[in-house]
Amino acid sequence: MKHILKTLLLALLALAFVRPMSAQIGITVSFGPPALPVYDQPICPGDGFLWVPGYWAYDDDDGYYWVPGTWVEAPEPGYLWTPGYWGWENGGFLFHEGYWGTEVGFYGGISYGYGYFGDGFEGGRWDGGHFFYNRAVLNVDVSIHNVYETRVEHVDVNRVSYNGGEGGISRRPSAHEEEVEHQRHIPPVAAQTQHVQAARSNPQMRAEANHGKPPVAATSRPGEMSGKGAVAAKSEGAPYKPAPSRTGTPRPEGSAAAAGGTRPEGGAPANANPTHAKDLQQHTVQTAPSSGNPRADMQYQKDQQKMVNQQNQEHQKLQQQQEKEDQKAAKQNNPQKTQQVEQRHQQQTQQLEQKHTQQQQQVQQRAPAPKPAPRKPE
Repeated sequence: MKHILKTLLLALLALAFVRPMSAQIGITVSFGPPALPVYDQPICPGDGFLWVPGYWAYDDDDGYYWVPGTWVEAPEPGYLWTPGYWGWENGGFLFHEGYWGTEVGFYGGISYGYGYFGDGFEGGRWDGGHFFYNRAVLNVDVSIHNVYETRVEHVDVNRVSYNGGEGGISRRPSAHEEEVEHQRHIPPVAAQTQHVQAARSNPQMRAEANHGKPPVAATSRPGEMSGKGAVAAKSEGAPYKPAPSRTGTPRPEGSAAAAGGTRPEGGAPANANPTHAKDLQQHTVQTAPSSGNPRADMQYQKDQQKMVNQQNQEHQKLQQQQEKEDQKAAKQNNPQKTQQVEQRHQQQTQQLEQKHTQQQQQVQQRAPAPKPAPRKPE
């Protein structure tokens, strides 16, 4: 009996270290992150450090913020880093967390650079418990002797920072990358978590403040946000587009909650007279009080989720259409025509919101009624 219990305990401990490739952070955002900024890689601080590329993270209060690329010591010899990535799913962008594993898995086809060109890793390899650096790709000085040089050809250079959706990378995981998903993974180490927290707490790292060109794009070591080890971005990866209204909402893993700004209890939008679709806040699922019927509550959440996804897609579609019409009107330089376009846009936007309000009310009417409390005996 003791032997069986010991075996089960060891199995549970082993499973605790296994993380699927597609592990998702519980947040959905209806608009994609800015382009990847252009920056130089700081020099490798020492043997055994591996490059972890920078990326845009998201905070519901502050929007997208840049987490600088940095050098991190591998948790175990033989382990490589698979970067996280944003992917379009079910009407919004979800973040797939990065992980350590013996092979590099799928990371959205994003060309992060410095060995991560959308497929695998060309920056180095493990051999005999030591990491050998490819000096043609990574910034390694003469103090590190376990190096080699293999140039990488046919690299697709772009700054797109997300997979799927409009303008996103269209690549899908290969059969081998899907196999890597089921291998043993180790989550980000403590130094990486602290690095993210340091970036999040720095207002200058927010896209709204730096417009896609962060003052610290990469660091020599995790959390080193100033001094010689901090490298500023040379330029933004593409012209910066201001973000629409806040559209990210924390979502418990496996729940039906979606992302976006909300109309509390199906009420009027924050802007009661919106002129353009870009002025609209995004919809979210409202968590209703428990009715005492778990199955009915879950179905109600699913109905809301389906409605919210469709409404936010309609927001995005109308916004794109209106922006194209605005650009066309601006080129014509006709004030009368521009005024007509604005009036039409206002009518379109308000009609869409009226439609959405009616849909919300209809769904809320189908909310499961609470079970009556048991009557106390006379």
